[in-house]
Amino acid sequence: MLHQVLRMVETAQGPVTLNELSRKLMVEPAVLESMIQFWVRKGRLVDEDAAAETSCTTGSCGGSCTGAASCAFVAKMPRSYSIKLEKPKN
Repeated sequence: MLHQVLRMVETAQGPVTLNELSRKLMVEPAVLESMIQFWVRKGRLVDEDAAAETSCTTGSCGGSCTGAASCAFVAKMPRSYSIKLEKPKN
């Protein structure tokens, strides 16, 4: 099942949400979340929300927010995941 989750994200046309994967694989979102986090820890998938939070630095938008989670200028979207692209070797 873990490899099936990875294949579904790999073949998606861009980031895929947890609910989307849950429906397609017929797996409860809570169970699926732990499978996805396995691949995130292994470096195969990217948690798009976590990536956005780390790219938002305090005050970078001109406000006094403490990151994307508390920023008034960032809309809360469904959690999504994508395949991690390999960095080109120099």
